[in-house]
Amino acid sequence: MGGTFDPVHHGHLVSASEVMESFSLDEVIFVPTGEQPFKEHRRVTPAEHRYLMTVVATASNPRFTVSRMEIDRPGKSYTIDTLRELKRQLPGADLFFITGADVLPQILTWKDADELWSLAHFIGVTRPGHTLDRTGLPETGLSLLEVPAMAISSTDCRARVVDGKPVWYLVPDGVVQYIAKHGLYRPETARVDDVAERRGRAANEGTTARTALPPRAVGAGQ
Repeated sequence: MGGTFDPVHHGHLVSASEVMESFSLDEVIFVPTGEQPFKEHRRVTPAEHRYLMTVVATASNPRFTVSRMEIDRPGKSYTIDTLRELKRQLPGADLFFITGADVLPQILTWKDADELWSLAHFIGVTRPGHTLDRTGLPETGLSLLEVPAMAISSTDCRARVVDGKPVWYLVPDGVVQYIAKHGLYRPETARVDDVAERRGRAANEGTTARTALPPRAVGAGQ
């Protein structure tokens, strides 16, 4: 299961658990991204903080692990490189790539996109009521799973901290404490783009009424 995890929240954890159960996976490997090619113009929390928050969040589940693969790899993080490396590390494993369903159309623009589908089965977790445009996406090798907890977003969690609002029960308790201890997402370092994105989404909503394994199977994200 790949993602920025900035911060990791209960939507990520519930999604990983639901996919594990639905697809009979043995393990979910969380892969925090290093340098994302699609977020070059956004300020992202340093990778070490995002990695440690994910470790804290997943520590109580023995079937969840966290990989430093993308964080330690120099240069931009590309999913194709991660999947190739997992194939080398886990020969014979069935790989599954877990990501938000809203990200799936973007995969067509990712590095070596045509090869991605041959390396892993893609699982898009989606909020209730979300409709996916499958234009250009393969007919096979792609599944959707509705997870109500995906209504939680990292963007909203960051914005709540900026506004001085609590994030208890949106993110794991240990992550709440980590954010407070290290002063992450404080108003003085608030990301203008986070607040704008949240307000923009709220406005849109008002006018219309965001790595896993089975018998050795794994899933990751760009």
